[in-house]
Amino acid sequence: MPDDKVKRRLTTVLCADVYGYSRLMEADEAGTLEALRRSRAAIARLVERHDGRIVNTWGDAVIAEFASVVEAVQSAIEIQQEISDQESVAPQASAMRFRIGINLGDVMVDGTNIYGDGVNIASRLQELADPGGVVISSSVYDQVHNKLSVGFDCLGQRPMKNIAPLTSYRLTLGGQAAAQAGIPMPENRTPSQSARAPGIDDRREPSSSTNAVSDWLGRLPRPVAVALTVSAFLITINLFTGAHKIWFHWPVAIILLGAALRTVLGRRPERDRS
Repeated sequence: MPDDKVKRRLTTVLCADVYGYSRLMEADEAGTLEALRRSRAAIARLVERHDGRIVNTWGDAVIAEFASVVEAVQSAIEIQQEISDQESVAPQASAMRFRIGINLGDVMVDGTNIYGDGVNIASRLQELADPGGVVISSSVYDQVHNKLSVGFDCLGQRPMKNIAPLTSYRLTLGGQAAAQAGIPMPENRTPSQSARAPGIDDRREPSSSTNAVSDWLGRLPRPVAVALTVSAFLITINLFTGAHKIWFHWPVAIILLGAALRTVLGRRPERDRS
C-alpha cells in the first residue's frame, strides 16, 4: 500500500513579491517583465549562495526555503541591496521594489513544494513589509538578533488575514535601509549618530555644566576659588558619610574666613602704593 503519511519538516521560509506590480504592468508591460526577470535572476543567485532553494514562483511572487535561519535573513538583506542597486537608475515611478517576509515554522512537504502555516505566515509578514524592506517573525528574531549586524524594530502583534496575531520585527540596515523601511532620520544627524545608544547625547549636559563651573571659579580670586572647591569637597563627604550628623560647617567657615582675609590683605598693599 502507498504511504500516504504527510511529511513535515521545520524550515525557514522566505516570501517575496513586487510592490505595486499591477500598477507597473499597466504602465509598461514589457519593461516590467524585463525588470522582473532581472530581479528573479538575482534572487535565485543569492538564494543559492546561501544554501537555499526556490520552491515556487507565480506572478510576481517568489517562495524560497533555507535550512539556516541566519542564511535566510542574510540572503534577504543582499536581495534588497542588489535590487535597489539595479533599480537606482530607473525612474522612481517605475522602480521595482520587493517586500520580503521570513518565518521559521513547520511545513508540509509534497514533492518539491511546501505548504501549511509556516508558508502562510511568511506570506502575511511580507505584506507587512515596506517596499524594499524585510519583516521577520519572532521565531526568526530569536535565532538571529545576536548573530547579524543589523537593527530590529518590533512591530508588535499586527493583525494578519486568516492568521492569529504574532509579534514581528522589521529589519533596519543603517541609514540606507532605515530610509527604505520608512524610518525617518533627523536631518542634522549622520547615520552613525542616529545609531548611537540612548543617553549618550544626554551625557553632554553635565560636561557643559562642569565647564561653566570651571570658568566661574577661574574668574574668582585664587584663594576664594580654592576655598570654595575644598568646602564643596567637605560638604560632599559629610552628606555621603553621615547626613544625620552635620559637621562640615565648622571647617568650611574657617576655610572661607581665611580665604576672605587673605584676599583683603593681599589687596591692601596695592591700595597703599596707589
